[in-house]
Amino acid sequence: MKKKIAIIGATGYTGSELIRLLSRHPDVEISICTSESRTGEMLSDVHPFLQGIADQKLMSINQVNDYEPDLVFLALPHGVSMDFVKRFADSSFKIIDLSGDFRLSSAEVYENWYNMKHIYPEGIGKAVFGCPELFGSKIKDASLIANPGCFPMSAILGLAPLLSKNTVHADLLIVDSKTGVTGAGITAKAVNLYSNVNDNFKAYGLKLHRHTIEMQEILDRVSGKKTLIQFTPHLLPVDRGILSTIYARPFRAIDDNSLKGIYEEFYSDAPFVRIRKQAPAIKDVRGTNYCDIYATYDERTGMIIVISVIDNLIKGASGVAVQNMNLMFGFGETTGLDYVPLNP
Repeated sequence: MKKKIAIIGATGYTGSELIRLLSRHPDVEISICTSESRTGEMLSDVHPFLQGIADQKLMSINQVNDYEPDLVFLALPHGVSMDFVKRFADSSFKIIDLSGDFRLSSAEVYENWYNMKHIYPEGIGKAVFGCPELFGSKIKDASLIANPGCFPMSAILGLAPLLSKNTVHADLLIVDSKTGVTGAGITAKAVNLYSNVNDNFKAYGLKLHRHTIEMQEILDRVSGKKTLIQFTPHLLPVDRGILSTIYARPFRAIDDNSLKGIYEEFYSDAPFVRIRKQAPAIKDVRGTNYCDIYATYDERTGMIIVISVIDNLIKGASGVAVQNMNLMFGFGETTGLDYVPLNP
């Protein structure tokens, strides 16, 4: 029998990507999609690309329990998801939250970086960070998953092998990331207006971007020591994709073959991580759940350079959420995610 799925917040980019992926998943059915602002409208009227694929009416969040879902995806903004998790804490369904509300180590850390009160700190202790490549065994038994942020996914996967093997200094790691405009969400803002994005390129969130602490806390767990990350995101004039260029100083000189061996060993059981022979581009992973990684050593500067690319809406959000769902229900990890990249 197929598992019944609810998607809360189905009108945004991550919600519509979940619907696109799950509509072809053989082991689940989408029982209910919600939107408080567009309740009663047809989903395919809001997202015309879903016509003939997901022609169902958008419902209210208050009707979720009526559909008896086995799992709920929360494609809601930060600060809103925690209200849902608290409200439905005693429900039988599992939850995968795509916001940042349960990713960090404590309510205090969350409040410092997100500048808002956390109303359900109990959930933080229950949540498992949803990176299958690092925490797959814990995800299998979890009832609440904190899906990773898009920038952290590219950075964590790029750095984890080096830190786990104590190959590099952890006290200053540089993550320089570029993202497409869908990372800003579907709501119109000045930052993602065509006139501001087209033929333009800019940095933002200098020094205090909230994804910095997420990267550090997870990589602290990987390395067993405190990490310090200098993270700077940039906005690209493209719709989707993240390319992170990562710089780390090794304890000693290392050749490229040895680097490649570290990554291949670490990700030997990771079906969506590809260790590349040359620096990848965002089109190499577009529309897929892949993370492509290339690592090289610069003898002149004594630095390791890592290039890590993902599709921010899939491996950085909805795709890894489906991957987590597969692990939670005992499905094949790649089920419903075996897409070939769209290139060009």
